[in-house]
Amino acid sequence: MFTKILIANRGEIACRVILSARKMGIKTVAVYSEADRDARHVALADESVLIGPAPSRESYLVADKIIAACKQTGAQAVHPGYGFLSENSGFAKRVEEEGIVFIGPKHYSIAAMGDKIESKKLAGAAGVNCIPGVNDAIDGAEQAVEIAKSIGYPVMIKASAGGGGKGLRVAYNDKEAFEGFTSCKNEARNSFGDDRVFIEKFVEEPRHIEIQLIGDAHGNVLYLNERECSIQRRHQKVIEEAPSPFISDATRKAMGEQAVALAKAVKYQSAGTVEFVVGKDQSFYFLEMNTRLQVEHPVTECITGLDLVELMIRVAAGEVLPLTQDDVKRDGWAMECRINAEDPFRNFLPSTGRLVKFQPPQESMFASDVSQWHGVRVDTGVQDGGEIPMFYDSMIAKLIVHGKDRLDAIAKMREALNGFVIRGVSSNIPFQAALLAHPKFVAGQFNTGFIAENYAKGFKAEDVPHVDVEFLVALAVFVNRRYLSRSKAISGQLEGHELRIGNDYVVITVGQESVDTEYPVHVAEFDDKARFGRITVRGKCYAIHSESKFGQVRMEGTCNGAHFTAQVERGTPKKPLAIRVIHNGTQLDVMVMLPRAAELHALMPHKAAPDMSRFVLSPMPGLLVEIAVTPGQKVQAGERVAVIEAMKMENVLFATADGVVGKLLATKGESLAVDQPIVEFA
Repeated sequence: MFTKILIANRGEIACRVILSARKMGIKTVAVYSEADRDARHVALADESVLIGPAPSRESYLVADKIIAACKQTGAQAVHPGYGFLSENSGFAKRVEEEGIVFIGPKHYSIAAMGDKIESKKLAGAAGVNCIPGVNDAIDGAEQAVEIAKSIGYPVMIKASAGGGGKGLRVAYNDKEAFEGFTSCKNEARNSFGDDRVFIEKFVEEPRHIEIQLIGDAHGNVLYLNERECSIQRRHQKVIEEAPSPFISDATRKAMGEQAVALAKAVKYQSAGTVEFVVGKDQSFYFLEMNTRLQVEHPVTECITGLDLVELMIRVAAGEVLPLTQDDVKRDGWAMECRINAEDPFRNFLPSTGRLVKFQPPQESMFASDVSQWHGVRVDTGVQDGGEIPMFYDSMIAKLIVHGKDRLDAIAKMREALNGFVIRGVSSNIPFQAALLAHPKFVAGQFNTGFIAENYAKGFKAEDVPHVDVEFLVALAVFVNRRYLSRSKAISGQLEGHELRIGNDYVVITVGQESVDTEYPVHVAEFDDKARFGRITVRGKCYAIHSESKFGQVRMEGTCNGAHFTAQVERGTPKKPLAIRVIHNGTQLDVMVMLPRAAELHALMPHKAAPDMSRFVLSPMPGLLVEIAVTPGQKVQAGERVAVIEAMKMENVLFATADGVVGKLLATKGESLAVDQPIVEFA
């Protein structure tokens, strides 16, 4: 067994590998860029090596620097995690040539599965169901149309080297096939340097279901059940679960056996995943094979009780798999939500910056053995006060729950999201909460088009309505009364002018149009020592008990005997005296006032927001990589104005109306904040 391994990655997956290595008594080496100098994975590892500037092309993607770090530290093996160099066959081969073990499949297996056209041919030869289509590269748009017609619409036009949703089009007629082929070919050339394109049948109402594999160097390959990955946004997975609520045991067995046959055909060893598209009739077809550890591997660990990273390390060290296919369990139900640094209310634009508060759910702690826990788990590469840099992907953490069945897992996930405190950057937690509450998701009735169909116009606050807004109001009043009770207990108050606490209030919402603006409230009973209050809001009674302390954002307790977790804090950016309550994805900002104060508040003049229509504002934090206009230039609506880059994504800003450029308020290369003015029109 190895005594020291190097993790050629960053963030949560680097921390995850360190966890298993530590359990096995193996020392670890972290590599880091200048942007990750204070990152969590660097602190967790036994040693660390600086490998270059922040951009990944100058650090994490430079094979020479990774290999040099191995030699410098004496690391005997490299775990690549996912992304970066994990599926680079050239890197895997080079590592082995340098006498270092690659903790992953052999380079020839990676190469065989890395080309989408060749991998489909191999899959077909191995007896794996393949989607009807033409797997050879297509020369021109006219040929693409003829092939599409012969297959039958709809068809999917895909780049051979594509990935992450790039180089993919769906065509429903000749016109779309002609135009889609041209666009796909150009996008593939620009993104991957490989413009080969092929066409296959588009499966309607498709599900994305994948089979987890593990193989060793002795010819043994097992399938570790499936993962349901159909909840996707723009071809990026959002929620994953295991098992799938859709497929039967017979389909599961058939998919697993075909995945094993493919793995054996390419002499696969280590962890890998075979992805299938599954039709509404449970017909399934090979999509691709991911020759690495997947982001969503924890849900498989939950239901099988296996540590996939440990198995990868043992296989790389030449050990035989310690179990057979009959030993693979399927216990309970697991779900994973990807918690990303993005603003769902701004079309999911990236959100970078410092994590002013980062408090995962209380139950979620790194156990000494990932296969021995139940309930809630958080895999993350960040910590309180850490930074979400603009140079890498937007993932903050993975929130995983394990329940006895699917409904139990959903309930645990909703509760865990309620207790996940993130401040300083925006996150997609409200969107995750909305998905988990959607009736079709709860019923398991969804496919890969679920998000596009149900949130076609984007995501808004109204998409996650609270079933009991009065409960949120009662929580705000409860917290307000606790603060008043503390203030009343302060000594030295002028006799006859002590703070008096009333029992009747008016709660006024702040800046939210989807709920009523005023709520009459009566506090029927309140005992601060017992941390108990009985509060009536519009005739509804809420008996609340909570031991949460002052200053804590996460609030846990009971309401009418039922447990709850919410987030309550005083002060918002615009209203320092307001109270903010967050529960089940809904955010409510309120002012708790005495009735007379509410009457006077209604007479206060409204301060209108400044007119920013003459400005082009940055919709997200990021790097200003281009300003396409100059002062005095006439610009038409829809014309390119600027380009901002953040988290491996470019966002082009366009003029919304005709005008003349007045001033440039930012310079190329400048780091921008959200809503920072870039250009002012005259």
